Amino acid sequence: MTTAVSTTQSPGHAADPAQTLWYRSPRVLTGAAMIAVVFVGLFFRWFLIQNQHSWKEPQDWGHAYLIPFIAGYLIWQRRAALSRVRPEIFWPGLAPFLLGVMSYFFAVVSLRNPMTQGISILLCLFGVVLLLLGPRVMRYLFLPIVFLAFAITVSDQIMLKLTFKLQLLASEGSWVMLSLIGSPLEWFTVDLEGNTLTIVHEGKNIPLNVAEACSGMRMVVAFFALAVSVAVLACKSWWQRILLLLLAGPVAVFMNMVRVTVLGLASLGDADLAAGEAHTLIGTILLIPSLLLFMAIVWALNKVIREPAGGDA
Repeated sequence: MTTAVSTTQSPGHAADPAQTLWYRSPRVLTGAAMIAVVFVGLFFRWFLIQNQHSWKEPQDWGHAYLIPFIAGYLIWQRRAALSRVRPEIFWPGLAPFLLGVMSYFFAVVSLRNPMTQGISILLCLFGVVLLLLGPRVMRYLFLPIVFLAFAITVSDQIMLKLTFKLQLLASEGSWVMLSLIGSPLEWFTVDLEGNTLTIVHEGKNIPLNVAEACSGMRMVVAFFALAVSVAVLACKSWWQRILLLLLAGPVAVFMNMVRVTVLGLASLGDADLAAGEAHTLIGTILLIPSLLLFMAIVWALNKVIREPAGGDA
């Protein structure tokens, strides 16, 4: 009987509370804290630069402060699955760690590119986790680690090349919205030349540069981070998550159109409202309706196509 019981319990490890709660053991927590201290100390310079970008431009990079918390929540969601796997030393994980360290110092000394430095730090983190915990644990931590990439500031050169056409599209869309609002009531008229809107109101020309108003549309990164968060936390099916990610780009373009339209209407009362702190506040506030829009899309997807009962088992 004893042999039969031990054989039955062994595959699932159900009777081993120490293994079930391995991630709560003092040894693991102490090691994680020490690694965190080493990471902050080793890459302290990059964290300062990233903080400066996020603090000075919250409408574009302020979401970076939330990314670690969301990644932590993703790990917390997987706590039951993590309790069923056994961590192990996996020496091949040393390769991505060393590659990340070398690429980081190369980026600091030669490239001097914060984005490349951030990617190198992420590679180091991936290597450390793979080395110390093994591929079984990495299976559940891979997505939270990759999600941290949204906290890395994208260089202006890359972002301008990727979003230049989107700026023109945002200009045309905002011109349509403002024309639909102002023309029927003969309140104001709007002219469009390139990516510059000119609002004519009471004989005054009010220029509105979309490149400045949208800050190069760098907020598109925040929308993709928002889309990934909602897709992982609120969607139950992979097809829903993929569809929501595909919609992140169009939603970002639409919300930038709304953003410029709001700034244009605000400039009718005071031209200073389209710049400075007011512009920053408007750009940050519009993240709230963006989240509501994503949640509405998820609600619609769940209503239109219902998953069969027991399909997620």
